[in-house]
Amino acid sequence: MKTELLAPAGNLAKLKLAIYYGADAVYLGGKSFSLRTFADNFTDEELKEGISYAHARGKKVYVAANIFARNGDLSGLEGYFSLLKELGADGVLVSDLGVFSLAKKCGLPVHVSTQANTMNAEAVKLWRELGAKRVVLARELSVPEIARIHEEVPEMELEAFVHGAMCISYSGRCYLSDYMDGRSANRGECVQACRRSYRVQAREGDARDFYDVEEDGKGAYVLNSKDLNMSAHLFDLEQAGVCSFKIEGRMKGEFYLATVVNAYRRILDGGYTEELGRELLAAAHREYTTAYAFGKENMQSNESSQTGGMYDFAAIIADMAGGNAVAEMRSRFFEGDELEILSPTESFLKTFRVENMRDSAGMPCTDAKNVQALYTFPCPYPLHKGDILRRKH
Repeated sequence: MKTELLAPAGNLAKLKLAIYYGADAVYLGGKSFSLRTFADNFTDEELKEGISYAHARGKKVYVAANIFARNGDLSGLEGYFSLLKELGADGVLVSDLGVFSLAKKCGLPVHVSTQANTMNAEAVKLWRELGAKRVVLARELSVPEIARIHEEVPEMELEAFVHGAMCISYSGRCYLSDYMDGRSANRGECVQACRRSYRVQAREGDARDFYDVEEDGKGAYVLNSKDLNMSAHLFDLEQAGVCSFKIEGRMKGEFYLATVVNAYRRILDGGYTEELGRELLAAAHREYTTAYAFGKENMQSNESSQTGGMYDFAAIIADMAGGNAVAEMRSRFFEGDELEILSPTESFLKTFRVENMRDSAGMPCTDAKNVQALYTFPCPYPLHKGDILRRKH
């Protein structure tokens, strides 16, 4: 099968944006049962619209139901899976064997979530025997280990994360959020306690004195993982048998989503270049790593919880009218500013200066200062709804 680019969709608008920028499939969650409770997620009506929208464009939709379920969840899951079957979902992601069984009974194609921590060929064989269509491999695997699994179970679809945030615990099976804040990561309520700055104290022998262990006087990010970036190694993963490249980020914003999907689409279609590699520095991110892919790298980020991107997200194109861009403002910009185009079209990376700008009332203005207000100005390049205008720092 053709290698699939799989993008996150935190809401319906992001689903449409991911597809516009080149995703072959999206994964999303409903209002219950997935591991991103704090994302906007999808109502039943939005699921219906999203699946129809994707299918009309030849794209697929996978729905996450990968909580570690309790008895009280099971009756609701049965009804939910019946709905997903009726709506035509292309697959459901699960991590729990009981949930797996319910999904199979409803006739849904089942993908085994990375939360299941699948790390060897025997586990993949067992999932195949149980009726799974795809396994999302644990992030802790190396490329040779993935190749070995594919060699032993060639009929199983293998999906792997290629980009985005990584949990510091094994395959995301973490108790820290629950322990510290009473919100279970394994039921979709992670507060990302691992991203906080910590001060570690040690006690020597029976002494009651504690000593601060600090880094640069600001505390230590002892649990803060770098972000995964496999953009330069997609061919290695493809050769190892991975059929779906997964981007993390259902809680990420529009600018991040468009930037990352656009870069990976172009890399998949035309090969890796340094220019496309630099694109992945455009939006906010942490330090990058290839993690376990080629032998364990240092994955701990000691700098901060985020690294700012190279660009501000100035506006998103809402329409074109008479050769003028109709742009919905996201961060303040001014007449005379140079903006760069982020687009899946040939207008990508083209720049122009904002001139003759008018506000939503049609009045001349020099300052786009109202968030989500519409501003109109000429652009010498073709633009389409969903294209993004960004400004370099």
